Amino acid sequence: GNTRVEEACEMYTRAANMFKIAKNWSAAGNAFCQAAKLHMQLQSKHDSATSFVDAGNAYKKADPQEAINCLNAAIDIYTDMVRPRCRESARLPGNPRLIPLPSRPQGRFTIAAKHHITIAEIYEAELVDIEKAIAHYEQAADYYKGEESNRQCLLKVAAYAAQLEQYQKAIEIYEQVGTNTMDNPLLKYSAKEYFFKAALCHFIVDELNAKLALEKYEEMFPAFTDSRECKLLKKLLEAHEEQNSEAYTEAV
Repeated sequence: GNTRVEEACEMYTRAANMFKIAKNWSAAGNAFCQAAKLHMQLQSKHDSATSFVDAGNAYKKADPQEAINCLNAAIDIYTDMVRPRCRESARLPGNPRLIPLPSRPQGRFTIAAKHHITIAEIYEAELVDIEKAIAHYEQAADYYKGEESNRQCLLKVAAYAAQLEQYQKAIEIYEQVGTNTMDNPLLKYSAKEYFFKAALCHFIVDELNAKLALEKYEEMFPAFTDSRECKLLKKLLEAHEEQNSEAYTEAV
């Protein structure tokens, strides 16, 4: 019965922690994974997700791909727990219809976002698959909507998009983040950096577009005009227009 499954769960978790102490990361990951599956059997979704995360953290040190599989399993549980269930419903007095009870979805999406970032970092550092890293940073940004972490994830996406020569995508993100920060008293000083990077991406693609973009940014954000970044861009555009490589090198 359930008691035996619970006991097995505890034993796997204990074994996993002992493997961790012994720095046998694969065995620890495997034991946490078994515990996660048994928790799921017991319908303990939160405990199952927690064990999958523990498994992922252990596997990170030995088997990056297996770490990603476990973290994805945890994400699936967290995002699934957000969807309203009929048993999480109540009948209001005088109303025979079932009304879903409010859950705490945002908190669970935030947890899922955090694990998407961990997966993205594994793709960056261990598996060197930048496109997959981008996909997970994008998903994290989506779950972090309206939070400061959303900006950090989007900037990662923009930097990698530019690296992969996806300049249009990078431009759109830098412009979006620049526009969102220029009216924020604490963040407005960063806005010039984002507009600068957007203009640089324009410059790589097309000189005329870069000029038009620069004018647009100055109009939107007058403080940009006096910035070092804006002055540098103007010098670069001028030197490029005159085919003056010495002036161009000097500006850089």
